[in-house]
Amino acid sequence: METKDEIRKLRESTGMNRKEFCEYFEIPYRTVTEWERGTRKMPDYVLRLLAYKVKMDNLIVKEGVNEE
Repeated sequence: METKDEIRKLRESTGMNRKEFCEYFEIPYRTVTEWERGTRKMPDYVLRLLAYKVKMDNLIVKEGVNEE
């Protein structure tokens, strides 16, 4: 699975729309949009950190996210 698909899947697992996700993590909206479109590459460590934070903050409302 490509990184762009993984970030979208992670965001969708929280039940948040893109705007809410960006506000929660304090990431610019355009940055997340470009990550999800694949026009900008998200560093792998950032994806791991976001997934960890989602898990620790118990934000997962939809099943189906790969946990590492």
